[in-house]
Amino acid sequence: MNIAAAANETLAHNSNLLVYSAMAVYTLAFLAHMAEWVFGSRSKVGRTAAALTAPAKAAATVSVKAQQGGGTAVLERPEVITKPVPGSRDVPDGPGAAGGTEKGDLYGRIAISLTVLAWALHVGGVITRALSVERAPWGNMYEFSTTFASVAVGLYLLLLALKKNVRWIGLPLVTTVLLDLGLAVSVLYTASDQLVPALHSYWLWIHVSCAIISGAALYLGAVSALLFLFRDSYEAKLAAPKGKQPGAFATSVLERLPSAASLDKFSYRVNATVFPLWTFTIIAGSIWAEAAWGRYWGWDPKEVWAFITWVAYACYLHARATAGWKGRRAAWLGLIGFVCYLINYYGVNIFVTGLHSYAGV
Repeated sequence: MNIAAAANETLAHNSNLLVYSAMAVYTLAFLAHMAEWVFGSRSKVGRTAAALTAPAKAAATVSVKAQQGGGTAVLERPEVITKPVPGSRDVPDGPGAAGGTEKGDLYGRIAISLTVLAWALHVGGVITRALSVERAPWGNMYEFSTTFASVAVGLYLLLLALKKNVRWIGLPLVTTVLLDLGLAVSVLYTASDQLVPALHSYWLWIHVSCAIISGAALYLGAVSALLFLFRDSYEAKLAAPKGKQPGAFATSVLERLPSAASLDKFSYRVNATVFPLWTFTIIAGSIWAEAAWGRYWGWDPKEVWAFITWVAYACYLHARATAGWKGRRAAWLGLIGFVCYLINYYGVNIFVTGLHSYAGV
């Protein structure tokens, strides 16, 4: 018995060590992502030169043709098109976080490599924690937070492996993962322990794992919706009179994001794909509640906010499908839905007492 307890304590210590190691590598990945954005941003002189090169070449061609024809021609600067015309395709996406430069792309690849290494350490910490407690590693807020962050990074890397244009998520993702893990190890940390009797069920694996996967995917959709709001404003300013042009800093950042239309589509597709899983999460929770407490639904605060989150995303999908809502209104609805998810996790667990209080800090 003592040998088993000592082995579990060693595993718990190793789990903590792996999580801290992952945080250190995530920090290096964060710095590499920052370098990708900074060094991928062309200087003002470089941007000006690039903007003038094409018109200059075109002017030379027109000049030659004009001389051959015995006349003169004036070449006007081409208009920047930011909105698709009816029947046309969407605005082309930006060059990405690297800004189209070789140096920026190099730092971006380094950032992805470091993120993969950090994620491997992170997953190792989650698995080691599971071995130390001999159960699913999400029985309290610390375990849920560390697992949630690992799934979010895993989904991001999966999209990259599928050749999706999502490298722009890297910087906000790594930043929030660091904040999540920092909060987990400093405020939410709970020593390895067994669960209360109500949680000893196979539904723990089903219900909570679905909640984690759903939340991680909804997070990616929320990041896309938030960035859409900034990019949409940027494109609107480009299309406005010259007096309302965006500043140099906003341009250097926002011009490298995907177009507003692409961000809007990505957010919608993620939210629409994961919504059935979130629905199943609530249903599975109700079945588990009946097995544990003898009723399917009791209006416990956790249950209420899970339902509110479901309603928010249902309204989002319904508005897009029937009312044709796209763009800013849809983005705000999606963000409201994710805020409800955060309230359900942090607010209810920390500040509200209910049947789910055992999952607290």
